[in-house]
Amino acid sequence: MLHDADRIFTNLYGLSDWRLRGARKRGDWDGTKAILEKGRDWIVEEIKESGLRGRGGAGFPAGMKWSFMPKESDGRPHYLVVNADEGEPGTCKDREIIRHDPHKLLEGALLAGFAMGANTAYIYIRGEFHAEAQRLQVAIDEARKAGLIGGNACKSGWDFEIYLHHGAGAYVCGEETALLESLEGNKGQPRMKPPFPANAGLYGCPTTVTNVETVAVAPEILRRGADWFASLGRPKNTGTKLFCISGHVNLPCTVEEEMGVPLRELIEKHAGGVRGGWDNLMAVIPGGCSTPLIPKSVCDNVLMDFDSLREVQSGLGTAAVIVMDKSTDIVRAIARFSKFYKHESCGQCTPCREGTGWLWRMMEKLVEGDARIEDIDMIEEVTRQIEGHTICALGDAAAWPIQGLIRHFRPELERRIGIHDLTITAPAGGYDEDIPEDISEAV
Repeated sequence: MLHDADRIFTNLYGLSDWRLRGARKRGDWDGTKAILEKGRDWIVEEIKESGLRGRGGAGFPAGMKWSFMPKESDGRPHYLVVNADEGEPGTCKDREIIRHDPHKLLEGALLAGFAMGANTAYIYIRGEFHAEAQRLQVAIDEARKAGLIGGNACKSGWDFEIYLHHGAGAYVCGEETALLESLEGNKGQPRMKPPFPANAGLYGCPTTVTNVETVAVAPEILRRGADWFASLGRPKNTGTKLFCISGHVNLPCTVEEEMGVPLRELIEKHAGGVRGGWDNLMAVIPGGCSTPLIPKSVCDNVLMDFDSLREVQSGLGTAAVIVMDKSTDIVRAIARFSKFYKHESCGQCTPCREGTGWLWRMMEKLVEGDARIEDIDMIEEVTRQIEGHTICALGDAAAWPIQGLIRHFRPELERRIGIHDLTITAPAGGYDEDIPEDISEAV
């Protein structure tokens, strides 16, 4: 259980002033100059020691990622790009940070940019976030007017400018290299790697692309110390995390909790419990729609962190918890995800371009029961052919929900197929004999 004194996002629900005056009262921009004076290497090492892992979904160690940037400039500028695209269905954490605590993001961008030798940051915000973008632009203007960013930021001698860039609503632009392509004015398609962005990113220059939440927690870590952050959560899964809880719960919410909190505690304590009680739970998608679902039997005891969820063949992802009770048509729900991925595929990779459409059409057949038993294994095999064979992870994201469905709810798929087969093959007078337990023998 996270104590209030350890919360980083103290205005998560917008109960206080989001502007600069209110942010300063909550401790933002406090001692920023002193932190900058400790130097680039100190900042990077402190982030490494804290154990902070990227909050955008992959969970890569943030300090290590920051350290990939060249120590010395070869004449090319360095860039920091903040990914505020947040297109993962079920996810709404970055939106809340931008809406209610924008100055945490801006201060974090200054500190992260300085650590990387970057004088410029671009915040790439999702096109649908109109109100949030307006609020963030106001915060940028406030910080510049107060001398916190711009020339001689915080009177540190470091020049640092932040620009806001509006995306056009493409999910694939949440992938870092597709984001960079879009930022440059090109079609949002992922790049082949290598080269990696730290060597050749935005405009061919050294670039680090990182998530809103990752950047926003950095100032508090640097103020309070790496040991404080590392004391929260579990080993290799340290600190606090914003969880977005939606679906069949009594109180959908976004909440800050310790990494490693039990899923059941998270839902019952903060979201008012599952609609109809815990025993009415069917399954949970723990990290946004790209992560495989887990059934109630797993939900009973699983912990919400990167490693614990990987052990049960799922993932923390963006920590967008989607709860489904027993009224859910689980097959139709996953089919809807398949339609989403088909729509959002950029079409660059053949396995994804062709595979996502094929998966969606087959999932629609399964929804209606209009498939064969052997099709279930064929669908899973196709997901394995897509997974790991595309430039970016959108192909994986399309495959994993279906794999989770087959892994945990194969009997439901077989039941639908059996009922459909009986309907179309039964004679007008019905069967004289009792239907055998193995429905496939009856058709």
